[in-house]
Amino acid sequence: MKVFDFEGASRRDFLKTAATASAFTAFPYIARAAKIKPNERINLACCGIGHQGANDINSLMRTGMFNIVALCDTQMGAKHTQGILKKYPDVPRFQDFRKMFDKMEKQIDAILAGVPDHTHFPICMHAMALGKGVYVEKPLAHTLLECNLLIKAEAEHKVACQMGNQGHSGANYYQFRTMVKAGIMDNIIKMDAHMTKGRRWHKWNAGVPDKKMSWDQWFDTAEKMPAEMDWDTWLGSAAFKKYHKDYINGDWRCWFDFGNGALGDWGAHIIDSVHEFLDLGMPEAVNLEMIKGHNDYVFPMSSTLNFKFPARGEKRPAIDIVWSEGIGNVPKLPAGYHNTKSTAGDAPPSGGSGNKVKSMAPGKIIYRADGVSFKGSSHGSTLSVIKNENEVKVGKLPEYERNQPNHYMDFALGVKGEKKCNSRFAVSGELSKVLCLGCITQRLQTSIKFDRKTETIPDNKIANALLAVPPRKGWEEYYKV
Repeated sequence: MKVFDFEGASRRDFLKTAATASAFTAFPYIARAAKIKPNERINLACCGIGHQGANDINSLMRTGMFNIVALCDTQMGAKHTQGILKKYPDVPRFQDFRKMFDKMEKQIDAILAGVPDHTHFPICMHAMALGKGVYVEKPLAHTLLECNLLIKAEAEHKVACQMGNQGHSGANYYQFRTMVKAGIMDNIIKMDAHMTKGRRWHKWNAGVPDKKMSWDQWFDTAEKMPAEMDWDTWLGSAAFKKYHKDYINGDWRCWFDFGNGALGDWGAHIIDSVHEFLDLGMPEAVNLEMIKGHNDYVFPMSSTLNFKFPARGEKRPAIDIVWSEGIGNVPKLPAGYHNTKSTAGDAPPSGGSGNKVKSMAPGKIIYRADGVSFKGSSHGSTLSVIKNENEVKVGKLPEYERNQPNHYMDFALGVKGEKKCNSRFAVSGELSKVLCLGCITQRLQTSIKFDRKTETIPDNKIANALLAVPPRKGWEEYYKV
């Protein structure tokens, strides 16, 4: 069994090798989950039981398709875990997912991973190697390499997998797919995707969480760790850092080392249907058009990225997806935008009219080459044709499938073998890879050119290295090739 030599080879060699070889010799056994009978519930193990993880547990249980057999959280007993613990007082509890699998493997059919972005990968790889279905929060993983390995694992182990961009089983999914089939989405040339509200890291105003310290002092000073915290498992494969409260309970999303920022959080909800049904694949470049309030550790206060996708046939020309995030960073709005009713409670303009809007609900504006434009919000919200002189070119939008299973039921049906999950890793992994490129652009404050064939960034060694970050010692088994 070969382990990749991280020190004796280039990052490019590592990426190429890991992306094209099987990663599953790390697990000497494959214990496929027993086939679940139609009238049987799915035995679910939950990794991450507070915050979004708790929301996912409740949503999965509302389907009536699951039975919880294990609870796992690195802060088991902390305040945010109490709600689920009180609901399921007799379910076995663990802090380390590896110990949970060692003890409970035969009782588990599927897992939920409602954990920080940087620990999605090892939990999912372990579960799939044991033949378990996987529901994991978005984005799929923290690096492009991890996304590729998860895509390969899904294909090799033939397990049901679903990323938690819940709108990908909502009305927008079915409407957009129908509009593409009807030719309404031919000749799309641009999409503005926007998330212009405040984010967690804005409270630090691009500075050190403790303003009395320098960054070096802050990193060198460990805070007292809560008694219930399993810090080593929380870090997972990420490089070791001393404990700080500003890393945990959702603040992990602020940090380049742990989260994928606003793009990973909201891009997965806003860009998803366009990326899948217009067959975008990977961009040729990500251009940094604006960035403000940057440091080397935390996501910027504001940025605008332009993802450049090539043409995909005669009716699918090159398309730009322009991502705008940060307070006040509102894209230019087309004529008729504010006179067009949205299907999802987007916020009214604030700070003026026209293009003087300071913030907007997360959403998108999609442009056709002939001037037709569409307004959409996030998640499962459907599109509306923007009311201006070009709307007559569209006519009445076609009917689409309604009353379909929600995202959680869609996963349950996937585990039961009744359908393919809508946001299976073959779909959501490709989207998440695009989001990873955007995070690299934000981190390095530079535009990048991406080689779609080799999946490398040949002109920037540092950016290329960030496509495949080596794991911390003790976690290499999940990356063996």
